[in-house]
Amino acid sequence: MDRIDQWQAFIRVAEMGSFTRAAVALAWPRATVSLAVRRLEETLGVRLLHRTTRKVRLTPDGERFLQRARTLVAEAEELERLFRQPSEEATGRLVVDVPSRVARRLVAPALGQLLARHPRLQVVLGSSDRHVDLVAEGVDCVVRFGPLQDSDLVARRLGRVALVNCASPDYLKRHGMPRQVEDLAAGHLMVGYASPLSGREERFEVAEHGQVRDIALASRVVVNNAENYIACCRAGLGLIQVPRFDVDDLLRGGDLVEVLPQSRAEGMDVSVLYPHRRHRAVRIDVFMDWFAAMMAPYLEKDGAS
Repeated sequence: MDRIDQWQAFIRVAEMGSFTRAAVALAWPRATVSLAVRRLEETLGVRLLHRTTRKVRLTPDGERFLQRARTLVAEAEELERLFRQPSEEATGRLVVDVPSRVARRLVAPALGQLLARHPRLQVVLGSSDRHVDLVAEGVDCVVRFGPLQDSDLVARRLGRVALVNCASPDYLKRHGMPRQVEDLAAGHLMVGYASPLSGREERFEVAEHGQVRDIALASRVVVNNAENYIACCRAGLGLIQVPRFDVDDLLRGGDLVEVLPQSRAEGMDVSVLYPHRRHRAVRIDVFMDWFAAMMAPYLEKDGAS
């Protein structure tokens, strides 16, 4: 067992508060996990964990070491990914969770291409707009949009998805087409959106001359689902801000109209998250690379990293 394996064992025990649960997550014997953490503590010369019969918790030294260990393990995994032979085949069962609108519009229609390239791969596609506990639910990776809150996961940031401001023709007939941001103060409405992850209602955001600011717009309806968000806009209930891939067909068909294109909101981060694991499965890398290529046309030109 090398040093990174020891770090990985410690990270998992710290995250799960249990040697037994960590062993299950890592698919290691419990004794191996315990030995790895003990040897790590001996090497460092400090106690990283307080152990009781009921619970395991971090010491102050353990808290400091955990943050750095997560970073180093993630960097080691990324280095392995960069130099891993591209000929390695993705096999086995891959469990992913993707926001429902992304699953419906992008992932599901193109999934056959991925499976054709990897005939021994099985994909379990979950589509939800809720927080997913990857370890507890046995999920390999998730796609997330917006700010990240999972400090115990590794994130591969793909870039920023371009957002557009939209309204229905009926709404614009009743309220008029805003030509500049100041026109929004003349009685315009927004469809409210409450994040299903945080519960926080989003503000209407505009960007002008390199400055981003929030505009206080009234809303007659608040939703927490992307499909309903777009449906309410089509029904003429207010303005919305959405990733362009969500409404491309509606804009082309005239069901929605882009407004204030010169003042689009700042793009939304899109990332793929996965648990810290030593020797990450090839199938996870294959999915991340495939999904990154799929999202590339919708990213802001300067948003990738």
